[in-house]
Amino acid sequence: MKKVLVLEDEANIRSFVVINLRRSGYEPIEADCGEMALEQLRRHPDIRVALLDVMLPDIDGFEVCRRIRASNTRIGIIMLTARSQEMDKVTGLMTGADDYVTKPFSPAELLARVDALYRRIGGSENTEDVLSSGPFVLHLRSRTLDKNSEHIRLTQTEFAIMKLFMENPGRALSREDILHAVWGADYNGEVKIVDVNIRRLRIKIEDDATEPEYITTVWGYGYKWGY
Repeated sequence: MKKVLVLEDEANIRSFVVINLRRSGYEPIEADCGEMALEQLRRHPDIRVALLDVMLPDIDGFEVCRRIRASNTRIGIIMLTARSQEMDKVTGLMTGADDYVTKPFSPAELLARVDALYRRIGGSENTEDVLSSGPFVLHLRSRTLDKNSEHIRLTQTEFAIMKLFMENPGRALSREDILHAVWGADYNGEVKIVDVNIRRLRIKIEDDATEPEYITTVWGYGYKWGY
């Protein structure tokens, strides 16, 4: 069964999420604080998606996300937050989250996000082993990236964006194109999530993220793999 970590300190909200995940065929692994969530991940290394509340009694969800990403780039992470400020969403994404859901949320919305992230992590088998472009080699089976033979750690969302770019060299992709290809056609979140992930990806792959050479901006439209 597909395991999902549910980190939420409010018991009624955690129970609501757990019940709906179980109804949809997932196996929820519960935690009510950040340290317990990290321990659950050690006990259950096969957890593929984590739902992290931001406001917690010990370490906050952002710090939990950072600690997870320090050792695990394959797990999918969705932040759960009651905050609506733009900066909180950006902070979550920049610390390594793949998506965010703002409370209050419906079961359908949350499950759609979890389903989409699970599909993205699982990916589809490709007959080709690698994609190459300039100094980059993207390994499709191991879902890893090398630049000049040096390994670059990517989240699963970053990997999906790199794959999309490298499969479409020189083609201008709109933000909507990227959103639909990476997050899925049924994703109903903000297109801003594309810009934040591009910013994070540039920091990792560009020689100078302030003057990008590989992922270039097409003003008023989107982005292009410019190598």
